[in-house]
Amino acid sequence: MSQNIELVIFDWDGTLFDSVGQIVASLQYAAQQFEQPLTDDAAKSIIGLGLPEVMQILFPQVPHLQQDILQCYADHYVANSKGDAWFSGVAELLADLKQQGLKLAVATGKSRKGLDRVLAQTNSDEIFDITRAASETKSKPDPLMLQEILAEMDVTADRAVMVGDTSYDLEMARNLNMPRIGVSYGVHSIETLLQYQPLAIAHNVQDLHKALQSVLNVAALTES
Repeated sequence: MSQNIELVIFDWDGTLFDSVGQIVASLQYAAQQFEQPLTDDAAKSIIGLGLPEVMQILFPQVPHLQQDILQCYADHYVANSKGDAWFSGVAELLADLKQQGLKLAVATGKSRKGLDRVLAQTNSDEIFDITRAASETKSKPDPLMLQEILAEMDVTADRAVMVGDTSYDLEMARNLNMPRIGVSYGVHSIETLLQYQPLAIAHNVQDLHKALQSVLNVAALTES
């Protein structure tokens, strides 16, 4: 990288927010209500995609039920996710990045309604300069979500870094030649994440904090 990093873009579920278990449980609940087979691995593998895409991938055999399954999933998730919270260290990480003058963004597979709910739940709406949900753009790994964030923030791809726990996050960033960092404590395996040439793989939030600081320091040294 030859430019200073101005913008850090985070995925939400499995990267900032400890919600993977509840997502899987709610998908399983919805599948059971409509007598559809679904393994935990299959449910986990699609986290990060937009919800319509999730339904198409998990339940292609019953297209006429997908909307009903989606609503059942959403209702169950909202009713049972009160214990979900940021991973330990996320609040400190975000506060430190803000103090350094960085712009912060969220790029998520959640719907806008779902994202607004968890932003309110974590009192974090004002922390992020911009957020983008899959329901208002194209689902990952299409890069449109990132392109819209970059355009609104007036930042080029080489001055941003994407942080995520899935191949969808890292592929989306790679499609724009954007620097990227993977986290292994969410959904996809280290082996899967490495296929997308991340600058680093963080195994917990403290690792992520160090990895981001290293990227910021290297960029600053390169430009000086």
